[in-house]
Amino acid sequence: MKIYKFLSLLCIAFNLFTLSSCRNSDDDDPQSEESGNIQIKFENGFNNLGNIVLNQTVQTSAAGQKHNFSTLKYIISNITLIDEAGNEFKYNENNPDKGAFIVDQADAVAGVVYLDLNGIPKNNYKKIKFGLGISQKAYLLGQDGQAEFWTKAKQKGMTWSWAAGYVFVKLEGKYGAGTADTEFMNHTGNMGNTTANNTPDLYREITLNLPITARVTSQVRPSVHILADLNQFLSGSKTLSLNTGNSMMMGSGQHLVDVTDNLTAMFKVDHVHND
Repeated sequence: MKIYKFLSLLCIAFNLFTLSSCRNSDDDDPQSEESGNIQIKFENGFNNLGNIVLNQTVQTSAAGQKHNFSTLKYIISNITLIDEAGNEFKYNENNPDKGAFIVDQADAVAGVVYLDLNGIPKNNYKKIKFGLGISQKAYLLGQDGQAEFWTKAKQKGMTWSWAAGYVFVKLEGKYGAGTADTEFMNHTGNMGNTTANNTPDLYREITLNLPITARVTSQVRPSVHILADLNQFLSGSKTLSLNTGNSMMMGSGQHLVDVTDNLTAMFKVDHVHND
């Protein structure tokens, strides 16, 4: 009888130990905080027709002006994914080294520039938000706080001096009335500390609805395909024309404020793949 009780107690103790071990194992199981990846694809076009060919594709603006691009680059940062409950996952917020990207049409593959984001929490996301340019909060971290991205941006020609900061959007090409034969250069960006320098802040945040939810799991990597309509450059909410007074501008003057406001509306999500 004593042996039976001893064996019973031993069995109970073993079961409790096993249960406790399982619970501890479950707590440490990475599947309980499952994450995956997501891909953001940018396709630059005119009137939402993709694949601008640099030095070739010509567009006629609302004012009847011909223009094309020899250079088309912009910075994307502070990508945020918003789930069905409205909760936000901020991807390396205000950390350019890990969370800022340069969309360069010269790097496009079949008209598309790919951004790969890793470590995204498992969830169903219904909106995406991102910044065009670099926020003041990120810039004011100083050069040491973004050394890797600053070097990358400098190599891509997306910086001025550190005191001036980043080029947010770089558009270069030719324009004209009958034919595009006169060179232009519009480089938008903040002039250092905008508060201290009393200059406009050209950083803009854009929020887009997804046509279907992007379902991130460890097995599913959604792909969000964003179209950027560069017709907005001159033919957006404010109709603009290039001329001798604004065709060679850099910084945050009024023409470039207008350009920035126009370009803020150029993005839309075309489709989402959950593959």
